[in-house]
Amino acid sequence: MSGSEFVPLSLTPLIIGCLAAVACALPGNFLILRRQALIGDAISHVVLPGIVVAFLLTGAISATAMMLGAAVAAVTAVAMIEGIRCFGRIEAGAAMGVVFTAMFAGGVLLLELSDTSGVHLDVEHALYGNLESLIWLDATGWGSLLEIDALKGLPPELFRIAAVVVIIITLLAVFWRPLAISTFDEGFAATLGLPVTVISLGLVIASALAAVAAFDAVGSIIVIAMFICPPAAAHLMTNRLGAQIAWSVGFALASAIVGFVLAGYGPLWIGGTDAVSAAGMIATVSGVILAITAVAGPRRRAVT
Repeated sequence: MSGSEFVPLSLTPLIIGCLAAVACALPGNFLILRRQALIGDAISHVVLPGIVVAFLLTGAISATAMMLGAAVAAVTAVAMIEGIRCFGRIEAGAAMGVVFTAMFAGGVLLLELSDTSGVHLDVEHALYGNLESLIWLDATGWGSLLEIDALKGLPPELFRIAAVVVIIITLLAVFWRPLAISTFDEGFAATLGLPVTVISLGLVIASALAAVAAFDAVGSIIVIAMFICPPAAAHLMTNRLGAQIAWSVGFALASAIVGFVLAGYGPLWIGGTDAVSAAGMIATVSGVILAITAVAGPRRRAVT
């Protein structure tokens, strides 16, 4: 594929897919170590009431308003999960189950009791995202990367997910020590005077930010897969936190790049005529990487 074809049709979807994968994988490492990996799954499903409320308030299907509504719903969900877990003294999985079902049911009731029941909310878009459609129509080739007018036509999803990646990296760099200590030993962190509850809540809010930013572009399938598979695979490669972070980013990028290429060209290589879902293939590749590390990873016998 020449630059005149690759740049407008594939460059931005590939970059967005890579950024979304990294944005979810970074906080996913700490969720894995804290045994809260499924919180990404919960976040990706509780956005429904936020989307419905955003539509009710604006009266229009606006991507910006619905993303803000989804963000508020996600933050509300993680706050409820942490509140139930800490004050109710129940297991985190049970807290996630309660919040997940309650908020999803609330979203369904809002749909049924309001005029939004007549609006088409695309389930496939929520699951698979619209990665393939995030093309750069104003680009004509590699030279467009240096053209101001062409750069103005970049998909807005690219800027949103890039900003979130920068925010998450900055937060990890600033709060690395307290986050690491509280992840491995909350009791010891508390004796040092660290606000373990605030740190835990901050982590899930950062996870919610990553999930919501990635949700519109890549759908819930990649969000769930990237929160779990690259960090889990990285955990099978090393017992050092810094190295695990690096491995997870590498696995996330590999999943996004290989998955995107296989989605577009894999069927053609085996005699097919149509491409397959990029989101589905990226998630599949991440699962294959996890399976390989589970069989051949250096720490496969040490992780329980």
